[in-house]
Amino acid sequence: MAKKDKSEYIIQAVDHALDLLEQFRDDVDELGVTELSKRLKLHKNNVFRLLATLEARGYIEQNRVTENYRLGLKTLELGQTFIRQMGLLRQSRPVLEWLVKQCNETAYVAILKELSIVYLDVVETDLTVRVVPRVGSRLPAYCTAAGKVQIAYLTDEELDNFFPTKELKPFTPYTITDRDELRKHLKLVVEQGYAIDNEELDIGVRCVAAPIRDYTRRIIGAVSLSGPSMRFTDERMDKELIPLVQQAADEISMKLGYHK
Repeated sequence: MAKKDKSEYIIQAVDHALDLLEQFRDDVDELGVTELSKRLKLHKNNVFRLLATLEARGYIEQNRVTENYRLGLKTLELGQTFIRQMGLLRQSRPVLEWLVKQCNETAYVAILKELSIVYLDVVETDLTVRVVPRVGSRLPAYCTAAGKVQIAYLTDEELDNFFPTKELKPFTPYTITDRDELRKHLKLVVEQGYAIDNEELDIGVRCVAAPIRDYTRRIIGAVSLSGPSMRFTDERMDKELIPLVQQAADEISMKLGYHK
């Protein structure tokens, strides 16, 4: 069976919405329904429906004086997210490579997305026994080192919004499932400046992570090391892995303009 071309899967309404957004470029800051209709070769009713949808999501806003439309704040947020993530990836890659050379364990850089963390990049160990890379996948923040070291700096109110139920889903017998217990644990994470996943997501796997900050001092991600518990002993964590991951996080942060 012949594989379909990706163009056959295009959703026309989404395609039109993106065409509409792309009309606001160069020195074009505002456009009316009539002008957009001409540019897009669409009926005014269709253009109005597209505008109403994009406006409801914050990607378009209406100038109440001129009644024309312009880009909304959501487009700025999206652009800033892209720039931030690309900057984070570019600056973190050589540090991850250095980190793996120091300890020969798999290193990641991850960001927080809603209730989950997303691994953006990984440099693997060359050892046979290793943790399977999870780049691009979403994992729960409360039972991963890279997640805990980021949510640890949220306020109590933000944590309650993150976890509206008192009991959290257990993944292993070691998962912290009580929200109040998690809050106490996260305070310790802030005090020590790093987080450990002690087989809380996967049996036999331990991780350690430290926060990455940008020039505004805001935490924008985490760098972590992950490996089998038999290699991530308490002694090795204390003497080697924790200092290394903190050094790596500090290095990436400084590259992003952070100063202690």
